[in-house]
Amino acid sequence: MRYKVTFMLGLAVGYVAGARAGRERYEQMKKSARDLAQNPAVRNAAETAGQTGRVYAGKAFAAVGDKVGDVVPPSLVGRVRGLRDRVRGGGAGAEDEWGTSNT
Repeated sequence: MRYKVTFMLGLAVGYVAGARAGRERYEQMKKSARDLAQNPAVRNAAETAGQTGRVYAGKAFAAVGDKVGDVVPPSLVGRVRGLRDRVRGGGAGAEDEWGTSNT
């Protein structure tokens, strides 16, 4: 019984001490993350990665569209070809059959 009370007391003291220090550490990590997210180099890298991902996704979509064009219903084939043409030569801001722009 004595060990249970000692353990519970230690648990309570540890919780209170950890909660105070934990909140301070949480606020410190939150501030560091905010500062990192607002760093221009990090923002540029994230934007570049996003654009690169969109380019590769478009190329993959066009490649899959070429391969499965005969299996896909005709109503969808035109849309896939439209997206493929947009990826290959459409300029920024060009609209496709889905009503979305290439931005």
